[in-house]
Amino acid sequence: MKIAIGTKNKAKVQAVEKVCATYLETYEFHALSVPSNVSDQPIGDEETLLGAKNRALHALTESQADMSFGLEGGVKELNGQLFVCNWGILHTKKGQQFIAGGAQIPLPEEVAAAIRKGEELGPVMDEYTKQVGIRHKDGAVGVFTNGIVNRGDMFEHIVKLLIGQYFKANQTQKTT
Repeated sequence: MKIAIGTKNKAKVQAVEKVCATYLETYEFHALSVPSNVSDQPIGDEETLLGAKNRALHALTESQADMSFGLEGGVKELNGQLFVCNWGILHTKKGQQFIAGGAQIPLPEEVAAAIRKGEELGPVMDEYTKQVGIRHKDGAVGVFTNGIVNRGDMFEHIVKLLIGQYFKANQTQKTT
């Protein structure tokens, strides 16, 4: 089975690879840098979900895979507080689409204020943590859960939700 993901972000790629290694006997995996066709900092569930969908569709088209994943992180306002939000889509060459959302936690006002001014969460988190490339490692969720849940864990959960729906729809059991 040929599987693609529409990103080269390490946390997202590792999440898909880990789930595929657990639930599929054999597969060929491709990580592609494709556009999300949304803002660099998606705002709201709708834009974040659209970014995931676009990544999955671009990856499917470019790779001619059997299935492709699109994973997107964003932020959303809820009751005056800014939260991280995360969405994933699995598309198949047969035209099936599966959708799942992930963990959402509030951001401290110091981080939220910078994002509301138009900055992107990744660079804001780099500045906040005095680290480089936090989005490829722990991510904001890892920082604000003290490392108990990192960005890869969060996306891994979404990928499990997606592939579980795929197995159910195709009356397939995991192959391990």
